[in-house]
Amino acid sequence: MIDLDFASSDVGETEDFLVRAYTKMTIASSSPDAHTTISRRWLGSLSYDELSFTYDMSYDADPLGRIILCRVRDGHINENFIGEPADVFAPGDLTLYSPPELPYSGQVCRATYDLTGFDPDLFNRVAAADGSARPEPVRLTGHRPVSVQAAHRLSSFIDYLRDFVLSDEHARTSPLVVSTASTHLAAATLAAFPNNAVTDPTAVDRRDAGSPVLLRRAISFIDDHAHVDLSVHDIAHQVYVSPRTLQLMFRRHLNCTPMSYLRTVRLHRAHEDLVRADPMSDSVASIAARWGFPHASRFAGYYRAAYGRSPQQTLRG
Repeated sequence: MIDLDFASSDVGETEDFLVRAYTKMTIASSSPDAHTTISRRWLGSLSYDELSFTYDMSYDADPLGRIILCRVRDGHINENFIGEPADVFAPGDLTLYSPPELPYSGQVCRATYDLTGFDPDLFNRVAAADGSARPEPVRLTGHRPVSVQAAHRLSSFIDYLRDFVLSDEHARTSPLVVSTASTHLAAATLAAFPNNAVTDPTAVDRRDAGSPVLLRRAISFIDDHAHVDLSVHDIAHQVYVSPRTLQLMFRRHLNCTPMSYLRTVRLHRAHEDLVRADPMSDSVASIAARWGFPHASRFAGYYRAAYGRSPQQTLRG
């Protein structure tokens, strides 16, 4: 994926760019001051865009095919939803721009905002489904977060991606960082917005969660595959339980989640690499990113809590 930077005061040129970058659409404006700036940064298949329009612009667009989260900083956006009342996105709002399968239209009114996009299939990967065939894919059922707190948590994670992952070349090129960021973003979005995913454990979940044999299999799988992209669904699939059962199993026996156990394993692998590393050619940042830790100070905090010293001290021997 190639990062994008665009600036123009020509509405026709802007429309051509929007069609290439998003989806087929038409835009219109009568403003003589029609300056547009757009930047896009990629993290694997995740996209983070910052957009600014100095004018009022109407748009009529085909489906985006992606989950697009919108955060307005200045101005506002009037959005028309099929089968729902129109809505206004104002500064401070975090919303779903449009359902990925539906066309959309509206008006950008001298707005500055950012868009975070990802594939809707990520929901199926991270949702706590029961492991059986679902009548329909996991999807969002509303375009506003379920609470102010939920919106704040998701917005904080998007800030984290922007400030600490997209700005760090080691992080952006680490497969584990990319996969972890992707699954966390999808999970945070499901936690923030109404959706059709099933989350309550069943009697079967509770019964299977008591099996130490299944737990040992899950631990063994994590230990053997900590170097690759793993989600809760991947681990559960390998031991033939539902993601809900897996979560309950780790809570009951280890007082942690499967993903926090995976983080502990990866932290240990990073420790081993630091012990073996050459301080003249290796760095803490590159080793941390290799094992899925893009945030240097957060990695240092985890490391010091586990090993009683800083990762830099271990690297220096």
